[in-house]
Amino acid sequence: MNQQKSKTSWTLLALLLGIFMTALDQTIVSTAMPTIVKELGGLDKFVWVFSAYMIASVVFTPIFGKLSDMYGRKLFFVFGLILFMIGSALCATADNMTQLIVFRAMQGIGGGALMPIAFTIIFDIFQPEKRGKMNGLLGAVFGLSSVFGPSIGGYFTDYLNWKWIFLINLPIGIIATVVLLVFYHESKKHNKQKIDYIGAVTLMVSVLSLMFALELGGKNYAWGSWQIVSLFVVSAVFVALFLFVEAKVASDPIVKLSLFQSKLFTTSQILSFIYGAVMMVGASYIPLFIQGVKSGSASTAGTIMTPMMLGVVFSSVFGGRFLSRFSYRTLMIISTLVVLIGVSLLSTMSADTSNLMITTYMVVIGLGIGVNYPVLNMSALHDIQPQYKGAATSLVIFFRTIGSALGVTVFGVIQSNSLHSRIPAPFVEHIGDGRGLLQPEFQEQIPAPALKQLLAALADSIIVVFQWEILLPIAAFFIAIMMTKAGIHQTRQGKQSATNPAHSERPSFQSR
Repeated sequence: MNQQKSKTSWTLLALLLGIFMTALDQTIVSTAMPTIVKELGGLDKFVWVFSAYMIASVVFTPIFGKLSDMYGRKLFFVFGLILFMIGSALCATADNMTQLIVFRAMQGIGGGALMPIAFTIIFDIFQPEKRGKMNGLLGAVFGLSSVFGPSIGGYFTDYLNWKWIFLINLPIGIIATVVLLVFYHESKKHNKQKIDYIGAVTLMVSVLSLMFALELGGKNYAWGSWQIVSLFVVSAVFVALFLFVEAKVASDPIVKLSLFQSKLFTTSQILSFIYGAVMMVGASYIPLFIQGVKSGSASTAGTIMTPMMLGVVFSSVFGGRFLSRFSYRTLMIISTLVVLIGVSLLSTMSADTSNLMITTYMVVIGLGIGVNYPVLNMSALHDIQPQYKGAATSLVIFFRTIGSALGVTVFGVIQSNSLHSRIPAPFVEHIGDGRGLLQPEFQEQIPAPALKQLLAALADSIIVVFQWEILLPIAAFFIAIMMTKAGIHQTRQGKQSATNPAHSERPSFQSR
């Protein structure tokens, strides 16, 4: 018994390290990107360093969820670790922005396996009464890595070299791989299913078309141009094809649409999407505000972000503990209200707002965001049949990731258009979305009064982003209200009642 408990503990450690590595990568890159742009150039490709990772992760997350159900969690978790490490090593060797984007996509494929499979293994090896606590722990590690990410990214960038933000993944990944190989022994019985290749292709084409349309629209091509309109049309057509394939053609679809018959499952996915956008928008634009508007260093930006992530850790841990006492709906309603307060405070900022006040606002947002990790990971799996656990968990990560990707892109369009409307036309080409202002050679050529005006325009454009972002927690609040009154305690009761013949034929989905 003690030996089995020890193996479970070591397996948990490997999972925590995998989550730590992937989450660390997201925040550590965001604070270092202004410096990377200075060295590699390619300011116009800036957003694709994030988008390439997220698109690859979005496309492969449900695929790996399905493959883990078919052939086992261990195989594909280790595969994800190795691929992520290879991508990280290659990122450190990038000589230009295009190479970095390609290697980030490789990282994203690996990351698409790690997050969903880690949560599914937790569901496999722990009893229901412990799953909430363990999911809270995984969420806390996600937040903890986000705490260290901005600070580590700032330190490496200012005092060592930005390449170390990728190389740090190697020792973490190696330890996680070895520990998992040695201590995790899963069942050899797996579901015999088929890979939905047509579904994977149609999903990938749809997501890529949408992302290219949002990124190129208003910049390289006018929104009404045939190029952008065609991309939107292609995206819509392939979404329809994807849904048709999943519903009518695929014998074992990547996304089993019948899962969405559960109201609790559906609302959980929508909330994952919204929270992904909220999290990434804050992580992208606060560093830009600190470094661009307030002339802070990467280290300063990391220091500002750290308290927010501490809030994420705190609320993730306590959210997991409260899962046994409160319904999913109650916890998510509280979470959305706290996030709404935090984003509303950010929307009141100005160039004169002190770093302390910005830090305070970010803490509030962090306290609200952290709860979603343990709650949604559990609510999405509530009463889901065992053979669909991997696919269901991967969908939570899928929607959270695509929310992050679309959030960065859509709000990037809002911020860029807002900035361009506030500055003279000759500056637009050099400034882009404002990160061009961080280049010393550009600042040296601009008279002090004009530079001050440009920085004020940058500040206003970022504030506009947060003003629009208020819509996200408002929408999340109403979605949370639509969740059922289900909770972990009902999962336990359902398990206990399984021995009672009167309850032996429970439906797969219950909306209590």
